[in-house]
Amino acid sequence: LEKKYDKVCNFYEKYKTRICYVIYGILITAYLAVVIAACSLNFQRAMPLFIITVLVILFICCNFLIAKYEDRIAEFFSLGEKYVEKQWFWMKWVLCAALIITIICWLIFDTAKQGSHQLISFVGLVLFVLLMFIFSKYPARVAWRPVFSGVGMQFILGLLILRTKVGYDVFNWLGNQIQTFLEYSDTGAKFVFGEKYTDHFFAFKVLPIVVFFSTVMSMLYHVGFMQWLVGKVGWIMQIFMGTTPVESLVAAGNIFVGQTESPLMVRPYLPYVTKSELHAIMTAGFSTIAGSVLGAYISFGISASHLLTASVMSAPASLATSKLFWPETEKPSVTLKSHLQMAKGESKNLLEAASQGASTSILLVANIAVNLISFLALLAFIDSALSWVGNLFDYPQLNFENICAYIFMPFSFMMGVDWEDSFVVGGLLGYKTFFNEFVAYERLSKLIHNREKGGNMYIDGVKQYMSVHSEVIATYALCGFANFGSLGLVIGGLTSIAPSKKGDIADCAFRAMIAGTVACFMTACVAGMLTVPHLEIPCHILLGNVFNSTDFSANSTRLIECCQQLIT
Repeated sequence: LEKKYDKVCNFYEKYKTRICYVIYGILITAYLAVVIAACSLNFQRAMPLFIITVLVILFICCNFLIAKYEDRIAEFFSLGEKYVEKQWFWMKWVLCAALIITIICWLIFDTAKQGSHQLISFVGLVLFVLLMFIFSKYPARVAWRPVFSGVGMQFILGLLILRTKVGYDVFNWLGNQIQTFLEYSDTGAKFVFGEKYTDHFFAFKVLPIVVFFSTVMSMLYHVGFMQWLVGKVGWIMQIFMGTTPVESLVAAGNIFVGQTESPLMVRPYLPYVTKSELHAIMTAGFSTIAGSVLGAYISFGISASHLLTASVMSAPASLATSKLFWPETEKPSVTLKSHLQMAKGESKNLLEAASQGASTSILLVANIAVNLISFLALLAFIDSALSWVGNLFDYPQLNFENICAYIFMPFSFMMGVDWEDSFVVGGLLGYKTFFNEFVAYERLSKLIHNREKGGNMYIDGVKQYMSVHSEVIATYALCGFANFGSLGLVIGGLTSIAPSKKGDIADCAFRAMIAGTVACFMTACVAGMLTVPHLEIPCHILLGNVFNSTDFSANSTRLIECCQQLIT
């Protein structure tokens, strides 16, 4: 038996590659047979499986062709690059003129069709770029390619997702699937906390989603899917924006993971990055949110599709604002992507990866819980103290939200928020900046629920809900980790990874937080330009409010639209 076993082992070692190919071939054939069978039974039902299969096949083929013919592809593009460099003097002026004419024509036609609302967001976007340039570390050294290409990528992504039916349907479908997927965390929560776990909504409903998502991300990281996906997204940004491989990969990674986890992918290269690259790495972390907390915000009732869109759009925006606010003045050490190897997971198998992901989330869950307890308690104390001070001057309604609202009101209006809503959105931006985005999204979810229920817009002079357009812009503006709490987290996290860069990290941190905040504001401006206004309260709720109200305008356009829908 031992001799036979050794013989089999030797045979396997000799033909290991061929045996693996045969096994893979059998599994792929079986999978394709299942897909064909499912499509033949009910193609409509099997549509998601069919689309996913086609996309995976296309990605694998592209990956194979790029890996095999990388030198030829690089040679082909280098010829075009040399030609562009020679003709760049006149080409840049032609491109600038074409871009300006295109923007003017688009604004004219879009304004004629949608109204002048979108113009405010466009002007706001230009003003934010101008402000970043004025307060730039080295205004004379700004390279405009990353700035314009970053804003351009934002606009193209927004146009595809928010204005085309296919893009909107795809992201809406993805949002619904993620929402459905995250609901499976309820099974574990119900088992651990009992049938009435939803009585304590945040502790036993929201936080278990963070644990579940962290587990899934750890498993995807172990099988190499996350590294592959981040690598592809980073490569696209590097090609279009001309940014270095390190900052491109970290910006791409921040779409999916947190601001302290993403730099770990390029950990060996961090001691060699320039100040501008370090600033870009930190800005990318401040301008996006982690996938693990994305699920928590969705559970609040925030639109999943808008949160996904915001996460994707803010990645190129972060590099654009970073390169504008702290331009590159040194020569980067790591310039070729082929030399860049992303760190792999430490787990030995899939089960260990799942366990590690769940264990890692303990610190994150505890951090979220204790921060919310302390911040909300502190906020209540500050509001009480401010109200007492306000009473001395016959202004008892003075509180933290009102102060923040006045500070951030101009910025919220610049993003395209309705003037009557800009005070409310300003308060949300204050919560996000001085506390964290969890507190802000929790407040936003209450406003969304109030609008969905209908009722009076004002109670005792306080606005109870906003327009859908303002809610959408607020969702994009709040979608980032740029707050003072995260500032300490990033400094501590990056210092532990790259101790030699401790001084540079401390020097860049505050500017990176401002750049991350502006990146979120720019994403909100693009969303404000491209979001199409629609009926804001469901018709049955609106008509119910009209029947129960004596002061509702009979000539309301929303009421007429509802009646037309019912007639149709």
